[in-house]
Amino acid sequence: MTTRLTAALTLACGLALLGPATVAHAHNAVIGTTPEAGATITEVPELFSVTTNEPMLDLGGNAAGFGIAVTDADGLYYGDGCVAVESDTVSMPATLGEAGDYTLAYQYVSADGHTLSDQLTFSYAPTATAEVTLGSPEPLECGEAAPQPEPEVTEPTEPAPTETAPVEASPEPAPSDETDTVLWIVAAIGGTVLVLAIATLAAVAARRRQD
Repeated sequence: MTTRLTAALTLACGLALLGPATVAHAHNAVIGTTPEAGATITEVPELFSVTTNEPMLDLGGNAAGFGIAVTDADGLYYGDGCVAVESDTVSMPATLGEAGDYTLAYQYVSADGHTLSDQLTFSYAPTATAEVTLGSPEPLECGEAAPQPEPEVTEPTEPAPTETAPVEASPEPAPSDETDTVLWIVAAIGGTVLVLAIATLAAVAARRRQD
């Protein structure tokens, strides 16, 4: 039998032996929560907490039987799971995700040894620059690492195709006056040679007829 269970049974037996002479304890009543039921908050509080009208019964000092669970509309859990009991208050460090409606469920052990639970709802309306914490699909155990955002994968950007300007054909240079003169001389020489050749052939032919 564990020490915690033994202590609980010892306490229960002691109360029973006292019988009617003992003033009956009423259950602890909740007198305050953070956030308050139905509230709209704009910042993440330091702690989610529940406070009752008298000290709670934390046997062994390890918050056994106590719990706080905060979930969003998708059922994701927030907070780090580290529940602490200090006299009349049970608390857990707070985290929240996107804006929206949340539910805070809690459980505590009353001073009379009874375990009590309830829940409340609140809304979260942060500024655009508020840090967003990822929710967990399961409640975190104290000391367990919270989910981390997946690193963004940047697709390589292909360079835009470079348009190549069409190469314009260089215009042929216009013939200069000197070129025209050279061509005229060549043509003239060619004509003269042709005339001389014809004249020579005619003379040869005439001489042959005389012979």
